[in-house]
Amino acid sequence: MPSSIDEIDDISPRDIVILKLRVEHPTASVRALRDILEEEYDISLSHNRVNDILRELSEQNIFRKAVLLNEDFFEHYLFQIAFHYPNFEDRWEECYDDLMNDPHVLMFFNADDYHQWQFIARFRKSENKEEWKRNFFKKHGDLIAQFDSSSLPEVHKFRSDMEVLEHLLTETEEGRKYLDKTAHQSADEKTEKDDAKVVLDRGNK
Repeated sequence: MPSSIDEIDDISPRDIVILKLRVEHPTASVRALRDILEEEYDISLSHNRVNDILRELSEQNIFRKAVLLNEDFFEHYLFQIAFHYPNFEDRWEECYDDLMNDPHVLMFFNADDYHQWQFIARFRKSENKEEWKRNFFKKHGDLIAQFDSSSLPEVHKFRSDMEVLEHLLTETEEGRKYLDKTAHQSADEKTEKDDAKVVLDRGNK
């Protein structure tokens, strides 16, 4: 994991562009990413250097390689835990480790709430969820003062949007230059398409 938040804050605009392309093209080869960097952003790097940068970003935990299953394949639930504090010191760490390593847990986070631990979990069927809860309470019930759950019957959005990285690029002069290059390129491509359409229309008259 990163040694501090500064390590993430110090990511360069160039590396943000590389990260953006990797997320936009998750199955593209490093050579293909190198070519896009050259053509769209005027960033000249060897494919080995691009690969090194991606590895460094992964080692810093800035992004993770993952296969995302279709959200419709699962039923999703929000679970909220409030602690029984007399048992907290002796019991929290084991429960924490179990949740961190549980394959059903998609997202696990602290909240500024009475329910300090909250997590989103997914199960193939509701029966699987109920069995999971029974086993969880058998092992960790003495840590819990209150346990609430909500079914999430429809997940409307389950993805990372590249716009969030584009917003980061707008924060620096170098990043804005990269965005300007792609904007000019898109405008040039539109002009070429419009010119081609005019020629085609004239030929059909």
